[in-house]
Amino acid sequence: MGYHRAGFEMTGVDNAYQKNYPFRFIQADALEYVAEHGHEYDFIHASPPCQHYANVTRWRGVQSEHPDLLGSTRELLEGSGVPWAIENVERSPMRPDLILCGSHFGLRVRRHRWFETSWRGFALLPGCQHRDLLPFMHKGERAYADAMGCVWMSNREAREAIPPAYTEWIGEQLVWHLEVA
Repeated sequence: MGYHRAGFEMTGVDNAYQKNYPFRFIQADALEYVAEHGHEYDFIHASPPCQHYANVTRWRGVQSEHPDLLGSTRELLEGSGVPWAIENVERSPMRPDLILCGSHFGLRVRRHRWFETSWRGFALLPGCQHRDLLPFMHKGERAYADAMGCVWMSNREAREAIPPAYTEWIGEQLVWHLEVA
């Protein structure tokens, strides 16, 4: 939704059907799809499964039981020839060109996400202001999805979502980068 708000036409790709996804959707393996069709797009945003690195998985399960697709995703995007961004959780093995929090955008939710991009040059953001924010543990509540600005999603879908404010801001940064490059 955020990239749409920044002016991009959206296509979502996932191996699981996303019934509430509001834009064009292709049910397919994302890595296979990007390998075949990535050159057809102006920009690619990838969010490899985060469970392999997420603290919540370590608390409630076994991280090694989840796929680690971060490296193969980065390699594929680097060879795509188009601008890209990868999103994942804190402390994942990626270069955090940008670390975003809900408080940066006036959202009442603490949800830190790291972004690695194919370009550099982001505007500076103020530090996080976590006072009165909903912590990660409340993600199953409807209030959490609403606080992230994901009002069209189910609770389950919102657990793996990026707040639209984050991707809108990144989309605006990309537009600026492409205009000055």
